[in-house]
Amino acid sequence: MGEDDFESCVEEIVIREVPGVERLISIERLSGGASQETYRVSVRRHGAESLLALRRSRGGQLVAPTGGNAGIRSESLVFRAAREAGVPEPEIYYTFVPEDGLGDGFVMEWLEGETLGARIVRSDRFAALRPQLARECGRILARIHSIDVKSAGLDRYLSLVTPEEFIRQTWERNKQAPAPHPMIDYTAQWLLANLPENYTPALVHNDFRIGNIMVDENGIVAVLDWELAHIGDPMRDLGWICINSWRFGGDKPVGGIGEYADLFAGYEEVAGTRVDSDAVRYWQVFGSFWWAAACASSGTRYRSGSDASVERAAIARRTSEGEVDCLNLLIPGSFTVVEPGSREIMLDAPTMDELVTSVRDFLRGEVMEQTEGRLNFLARVAGNSLDCVLRELTSGVPLQALEQSHLARIYDENASLATLKWRLVEELRLGQLDLDDEALKSYLRDAVINKVAIDQPKYSGYTQALANGGRNE
Repeated sequence: MGEDDFESCVEEIVIREVPGVERLISIERLSGGASQETYRVSVRRHGAESLLALRRSRGGQLVAPTGGNAGIRSESLVFRAAREAGVPEPEIYYTFVPEDGLGDGFVMEWLEGETLGARIVRSDRFAALRPQLARECGRILARIHSIDVKSAGLDRYLSLVTPEEFIRQTWERNKQAPAPHPMIDYTAQWLLANLPENYTPALVHNDFRIGNIMVDENGIVAVLDWELAHIGDPMRDLGWICINSWRFGGDKPVGGIGEYADLFAGYEEVAGTRVDSDAVRYWQVFGSFWWAAACASSGTRYRSGSDASVERAAIARRTSEGEVDCLNLLIPGSFTVVEPGSREIMLDAPTMDELVTSVRDFLRGEVMEQTEGRLNFLARVAGNSLDCVLRELTSGVPLQALEQSHLARIYDENASLATLKWRLVEELRLGQLDLDDEALKSYLRDAVINKVAIDQPKYSGYTQALANGGRNE
């Protein structure tokens, strides 16, 4: 379908289906992910210019339901069901049918508000809102979990995902990564050993967090991004909004903006049942495990060539963020901070680190000053990656030596670090190691915390680990 045909089809639909629309003024494509397109639709309505939103499958495809997640076809059903349950959502005016020729999608009310997590957490504009926001998130999650999926027709699209299935699916993704990540395998075994036993399956948003809600100064305007919804343990949603990765620089445990007590109080107020804090903590561990595995899979995509971008490579090195969060939750304690060595490898002038520094400064200076948008963002990412290189030039070798000494003691073997590390991973995956073994936990603390110091030394999980008890040797 050409652009003119697309616009004329949309115009026919909005005139027919949206009360008061007289004609189409314009359509602007806003974004496009892997599976969806979003448009701002300007119309003349009730004698004045008005806005609508349109979402559809990428390229106007008709995608058969799989039951694995919500997807675009059932998203309009979820919006309607959530709105009826008291969740702030836009009104859905029309859901496409195959005869429309537009693929899967729908037309809905346009809402105004802020979605950028960093602004919600740190902007003065929302200073008065933040003290109430965690409690309001709890109320909304309770309403989401109260939705009758069968009455709403969602059981035709969504399947039950048990905690064990969720863990194994996530773990399997990590097993394809090109580098060993023992902390991920350790956490997977801990999660499987502590599976939730008593929960009532409910509709789970599965990505409810700051950044996926729209707010204004008065409160939450809408809950967004339902593509990953499924039926499962509702405490998954409460744990997810609490993981460290989604706090956007805030220092409070619930999305950087509130306390656990506020989140739980809001939930209990609507649900009428007490929140099990241990269950929430379990899913908080899972959330950090999931994020670590997702970042590790970026290394797979980069190495395979399917996405050899500077951004994909940088995301792969963020694996240590999720790992240190898992470590802080499961096995906090003292660790060794490696002493950086010298960068001077050759006598050439400029030296290797000076060459790297010059490229980094060029990206952050001339390139960023003369670019904007995505290219500007990628220049910043590239500069950050070069900072990582500079830190590894001084701390990489000492860290490898520290890891080697740990694993050589564990296995009483002087094989290469790669051999010993992959052996550890394999034994963790086979369940052959005692998770309470002090030598294993000591190794993981030293390896993970010093790795995040190279990859992301400003990450709050590293600061928390230092507060838990680092020691220099």
